[in-house]
Amino acid sequence: MYTRAFVLAIVSAALAAGAAIDQKAVEYGSPGGTSLLLDLHVPDGAGPFPAAILVHGGGFDEGSRGTNVRPLFEPLADAGFAWFSIDYRMAPKFHFAEASADVAGAIRWVKANAAAYHVDISRIAIVGESAGGFLVNWAGTHETADTKIAAVVDFYGPVDYGKLAEARRDRPELFNMATINRHAANGGGIHFFGAEKLDAEGLAKLHNVSPIFAVHRGMPPFLAIHGNKDDQVLYEQSVTLCEAMRKVGAGCQLVTIEGGGHGMSGWREPGMQHWKPEMIAWLKRTLKVP
Repeated sequence: MYTRAFVLAIVSAALAAGAAIDQKAVEYGSPGGTSLLLDLHVPDGAGPFPAAILVHGGGFDEGSRGTNVRPLFEPLADAGFAWFSIDYRMAPKFHFAEASADVAGAIRWVKANAAAYHVDISRIAIVGESAGGFLVNWAGTHETADTKIAAVVDFYGPVDYGKLAEARRDRPELFNMATINRHAANGGGIHFFGAEKLDAEGLAKLHNVSPIFAVHRGMPPFLAIHGNKDDQVLYEQSVTLCEAMRKVGAGCQLVTIEGGGHGMSGWREPGMQHWKPEMIAWLKRTLKVP
């Protein structure tokens, strides 16, 4: 087995030669003996490069760093971004506290290894979809000195989980309940946050973890991308996020996928593909990429 120092030496040599780097299954942490892995891409050239940390969805109990966010790899790479796609601890064994700690750990890891991978630490964005969208929404509203990032891109991530859970209970006809219930049976959904049912205690727990209630002045700017026919996370969740952010003077832009359902891989129609250039343009403008 190669040592971390040896791998970084090889990476540094390749970067010095101007070659692009692609690595899989790089360990970025091992809390409690659980190995946390990421895949990464670094463009060719001298850098330093803007970077995106990618957080996959899957109802908090499914998904992986190589599947759910795959549609992001090519547009980011083509735009000259380094990217780091992470796995994190999931249900049923783990809960929200562990998953959110893993996202924070990934941010710290990318910053700590920025020199080795030619990353510009002032131009780091976090990008998440669905459950991963919730996690990046949390990270962006609960930044600390060592986890602060410059931008957040949220693909159809919940922001008020209590309100969403109540809508799923009261208006099930609006949702794909078969998929939602499958995740719930494996510890996803409200159970991931320690709520057993939607009583006062459960709703209080969901309120405490919902990013919408932590929106504040000075938080990083957000780009929300959401299909208006989403049958798992209502489109209104992203509308509400941007409204709340603007009220406190924080920047939030919403890109609507007309007729889009839940999941970027399902946005196959040519008229739905505008999110890719719009996301890249927003990232370049927000991160002040030349």
